[in-house]
Amino acid sequence: MPDVCNPGTGYLAFWRERHVCTLTTLRPDGTPHVVPVGVTYDPETRIARVITGRNTRKTANVLAAGPEGARVAVCQMEGRRWATLEGVAVVRTEAAQVEDAVRRYAERYERTPRHNPERIVIEIAVDRALGNA
Repeated sequence: MPDVCNPGTGYLAFWRERHVCTLTTLRPDGTPHVVPVGVTYDPETRIARVITGRNTRKTANVLAAGPEGARVAVCQMEGRRWATLEGVAVVRTEAAQVEDAVRRYAERYERTPRHNPERIVIEIAVDRALGNA
């Protein structure tokens, strides 16, 4: 299992490559909700970010957990390489945080997402890293 404080250069390089990821949140009834997303990861602050709409199921799931946040996981894979980041997610609506997340997304995925006035950021404080990358 990679050390979340020092996961290694290969692991971090994998999180900079362009990959579709999954985000797993829990619905209020406890069942998992897994959806494809774009994820960016800042290893210095240990923050993973997912941009999405204000009215999505994933946003509702995080908000339903309350102000302390929701336990979530993001994962990506390619062949035998895979990486998962786990942590506590909160919803951020501040314009500066949304703009920063969009910039990070555009950098990793080499495209600027379409304008969305309902955009928010699911911000994940990563406390566990898993994988073989």
